[in-house]
Amino acid sequence: MKHDTYENPLITRYASREMSGIWSAQRKHSTWRKLWVALAESERELGLDISESQINELRSHVEDIDFAAAANYERELRHDVMAHVHAYRDQCPTAGGIIHLGATSCFVTDNTELIQLRESLQLIRHRLVRVIDRLATFAEEYRDLPCLGFTHLQPAQPTTVGKRAALWCHDLVLDLEEVEHRLATLKFRGVKGTTGTQASFLSLFDGDHNKVEALDRLVTEKMGFAAAYPVTGQTYSRKIDAQVLSTLSGIGQSCHKAGSDLRLLQSRKEIEEPFGEKQIGSSAMAYKRNPMRAERMCALSRFAMSLTNNADQTMATQWMERTLDDSANRRLSLPQSFLAVDASLLIYANVTDGLVVYPQVIGKHLMEELPFMATEEILMAAVQAGGDRQELHEVIRQHSQAAAAGVKEQGLPNDLIARLAADAAFDSVDLTDTLNPHRYIGRAAEQVDAFLTEVVNPIRARCSCALEATDDDLRV
Repeated sequence: MKHDTYENPLITRYASREMSGIWSAQRKHSTWRKLWVALAESERELGLDISESQINELRSHVEDIDFAAAANYERELRHDVMAHVHAYRDQCPTAGGIIHLGATSCFVTDNTELIQLRESLQLIRHRLVRVIDRLATFAEEYRDLPCLGFTHLQPAQPTTVGKRAALWCHDLVLDLEEVEHRLATLKFRGVKGTTGTQASFLSLFDGDHNKVEALDRLVTEKMGFAAAYPVTGQTYSRKIDAQVLSTLSGIGQSCHKAGSDLRLLQSRKEIEEPFGEKQIGSSAMAYKRNPMRAERMCALSRFAMSLTNNADQTMATQWMERTLDDSANRRLSLPQSFLAVDASLLIYANVTDGLVVYPQVIGKHLMEELPFMATEEILMAAVQAGGDRQELHEVIRQHSQAAAAGVKEQGLPNDLIARLAADAAFDSVDLTDTLNPHRYIGRAAEQVDAFLTEVVNPIRARCSCALEATDDDLRV
């Protein structure tokens, strides 16, 4: 094996073989040939002089592509589609003259890409369902484990470990809805001709509009689509690409958000991602347990998010019926967006399946801050016992500031509750159960239960096949 040329790490290190296969040269060009077969079949069915033996010859060489011959033709012709037409013709001498009849290059390129988009979105949907399922299982297990909440990355009212996981999960549910919407609305380019007017096919069928419309429908159905886009230029609208890459960016955002949270929590030693028995965290610091999987998930997600702008710019700069400056860009942005998100979701599934939770550390951190958070409830109880709200607020403020100073300046334990218990202003308030964390998590556990019942379980039921897959391709 040679190592003197650049290799894309999305292929060699991160994404699955399944996603790589969808965007492979073999899949792409065999799909071109399937499209040429479908076109010839449909043209024959509608009366053109094409024989069944010619179609059988085309069918017999759909998969055995001579890539070397195609490359030689492309060097000469400077046109990738015509290069493959010639390579296909060489293998099909009796059918060579009817390959690509009436079609433009985008008949094979654009329709193939729509097929690849559909297959890739289907695979991403499976990946999403698996992470949703695993996060939901984790959320259920820790539905009522109190932990410190954060706003502005500052200690805030307690939540639960399970509720936080439900938030991560809900983001992916929203992403799943977007993916399913894209799948439901994705159509075929169809048989539209050079500038989308179908003029060449109208000529082939001697001006018979009904046959041209029938040809469009037949090829669309043969390639597994229910409908084609009603109008196109030479290409399908590049807005489709922008919408799909925006959906992938949304998944990247969700992965990055959860990955960042996990990295912060691992820094606090509250939750850790899986760590291999012989895994090395640092070449210098042997004790390190770095969150490398979550970091990798964030890195790949950020890359996927960055590619959205490519699709936006490409859509905006298409001239009239099309311009070719989209081609090289899309060869990069479309497959790499899917490969990056595929890899991110594989890592996400792996991480969530092996998260390690440390309840004692979580409880310790919570109890360091809980006295401050208990003050609102203490204030309400003291007012109900006859105290003056404004006067009591000031007393609590002064004690809170003094307790905080002891924590920050001297490293002392938080003694706010002891200070309040010693103040006559709170003699009427029972402070014995004040530091029970479950008093401050509201309906977090019940919200998790409802979310699993009403949202996740229906997804599990209708997408059960996705839960049977394995992570054989995972490289983390």
